[in-house]
Amino acid sequence: MSCNNAISISKDEVLIKIHVIPGSSQSLFPAGYNSWRQCIEVKVKAAAKENKANSEVIEKISKYFNILPKDVSIVSGPKGREKTVSIKNIQKRDVCRKIEESLNGL
Repeated sequence: MSCNNAISISKDEVLIKIHVIPGSSQSLFPAGYNSWRQCIEVKVKAAAKENKANSEVIEKISKYFNILPKDVSIVSGPKGREKTVSIKNIQKRDVCRKIEESLNGL
């Protein structure tokens, strides 16, 4: 499975298109690849209010890539389920490889 359509580069950062599923029974990144929306799915336990789901998304992604939370930010879609996340201090090939390995295990 290729997730290249969900991952791009802008300046010195990697951009990932994600679809957030708040209020899930478990937190999971990546939770799947949505080929119709061409984005990575993210499940979070937090409700989509008071920025709790966004905070959990940033936490899950930073832990997944073993980087600092300050290197992960939501650059578009902060109030919707469709978001673009920026990740600094990591290479696109490393992001793609790690996500694809995880998705192949699902």
